[in-house]
Amino acid sequence: MKVLITGIAGKIGRLVAQGLLHRGFQVIGIDRRKWPDADKGIEMHNVDIRKRAAEDVFRTRRPDAVIHMATVTHFTARTEERYRINLNGTRSVFEHCSAYGVKKAIFVGRHTCYGAAPDTPIYQTEAAPPMAVSTFPELADLVAADLFAASTLWRYPNVDTAVLRVCYTLGPSHHGTLAQYLKGPRVPTVLGFDPLYQFMHEHDVVKAIALALEHPLRGVFNVSGPQPVPLSVLIRVTGRTNIPIPEMLYPHVMGRFGFPSLPVGAISHIKYPVVVDSSEFQKATGFQEDFNEIQTMEAFRYD
Repeated sequence: MKVLITGIAGKIGRLVAQGLLHRGFQVIGIDRRKWPDADKGIEMHNVDIRKRAAEDVFRTRRPDAVIHMATVTHFTARTEERYRINLNGTRSVFEHCSAYGVKKAIFVGRHTCYGAAPDTPIYQTEAAPPMAVSTFPELADLVAADLFAASTLWRYPNVDTAVLRVCYTLGPSHHGTLAQYLKGPRVPTVLGFDPLYQFMHEHDVVKAIALALEHPLRGVFNVSGPQPVPLSVLIRVTGRTNIPIPEMLYPHVMGRFGFPSLPVGAISHIKYPVVVDSSEFQKATGFQEDFNEIQTMEAFRYD
């Protein structure tokens, strides 16, 4: 099977590409960023997914499946730029999938689209509405991309689309939203709160995406690994120090004193849990994680 991966030069994109290559897939990549030491056998195209050159890759290479990972999650990018990449880029990818005979498309989204609030259920199912727009406004562009990807199930019925809402990832690459929050030796938490955090090893993410490609999935699926753990436990086991900060002071210390720079909306995700029920994905693919919560945290220990 010929698989095209958008956003292939990202940390997880590279792992997915290498994993699929080892499974015998023919891998093609699109990314504005370069990957000079890409594995032999991976065909790279350094183009913007929103440009005509990207459409030409779809038209000439005719992939059987597409894994769309070219979304921006870091908040250093301007809001308008994030919207252009996350929403317009996602729309372009699915338009090309429909126009050029792609049989299967996988959108790799985030479980944070459900939002974190004091009245949300402990376990979110796929039936729950994405509420991050109200609880974490800075995620609006990612929620919009997720909803557009889900809408392609009826917009483009000729493409079997699977939207994967993947929980936080941790691993030796030290890459990802949760990894950025935990990157320093001291982790700022909100005084009086110790929410459950759900995460999975980055290699298990690769395994889950490969299984989604190999099985006849169509619809929205939550993807998670081992059981969630309290944030205080996550901080301690990964070798970091918990620094509780009163909520009123929290926005004023972000980006200072060695703490990560976070948008104001992120505070809700540090106070309340976002935990998903991934039983439907497990039933559909047989997925079981290879790394438990202790092994995953150990792989991310602070050196």
